[in-house]
Amino acid sequence: MILDASEILQARILIVDDQQSNVLLLRELLVSAGYLAVSSTLFPTEVCARHRQEQFDLILLDLQMPGMDGFQVMEALKTNSADDYLPVLVITAQPGHKLRALQSGAKDFISTPFDLIEVKTRIHNMLEVRLLYRKLNRYNQTLEATVLQRTAELRESEARYRSLTQLAADWYWEQDEEMNFTKVSGPVLEMLGIRVAGFQGERAAACAEGWDETQQGVLQARIAARQPFLDLILSKTHENGTLQSFRVSGEPIFNRTSRFIGYRGVGVEVASVGSAAQPGGSS
Repeated sequence: MILDASEILQARILIVDDQQSNVLLLRELLVSAGYLAVSSTLFPTEVCARHRQEQFDLILLDLQMPGMDGFQVMEALKTNSADDYLPVLVITAQPGHKLRALQSGAKDFISTPFDLIEVKTRIHNMLEVRLLYRKLNRYNQTLEATVLQRTAELRESEARYRSLTQLAADWYWEQDEEMNFTKVSGPVLEMLGIRVAGFQGERAAACAEGWDETQQGVLQARIAARQPFLDLILSKTHENGTLQSFRVSGEPIFNRTSRFIGYRGVGVEVASVGSAAQPGGSS
């Protein structure tokens, strides 16, 4: 993330000092350096209201002022919930005030009497950090809004897809890479006879019995090759002689790195034929 030089020169700066001479000196220094939006005030009580209205990128703040000193101004600025970054560069002639100012939230300080080269360098560096922070914050907000929008669109799309599959099929399923069912809608566990998580021993064998082995072989070959299948017919003969036939379609699922993570598909019952053998009656 890079800043253009013009962005720094267009930054909004407020000078706060009760000494008119200091204000004039700093203003002349900034204007001569090319800064285009320099404001000032002799009254520290105005700072919070002006910052809420104008959202300054940098506040040059004198610490020693009558009525309301710079420390009190910084505490008041912290109540501005719209900005959690305190863009304050303090002005002080007291070495002992520097540490306290930094602990109060100031980002840097300049000493009086002014070293003009140092002042310009510190102002430029602090503005660069401040504007990068603001640009990053805006980028994160935009990214968050985009993610929320895409998530909502995906949920809406999934809801439409589920609705359509429910209209077009008797069941819908998803399986993981081990072919265990992770999502099931409809009687798929009894119908497909692939692998059912939790079915073991006699239950698994019972579930697998009666399916046409040739059709099952074709299905398992497609799955092993990670290939989609469309309208495969699977038939199952029940113990009472009833024959059920199903039409199933499915596709493999891959993640962004092209790793196989499972299958999903739909199916519908296409035929159910009762046993031809009928119980005999007495003559």
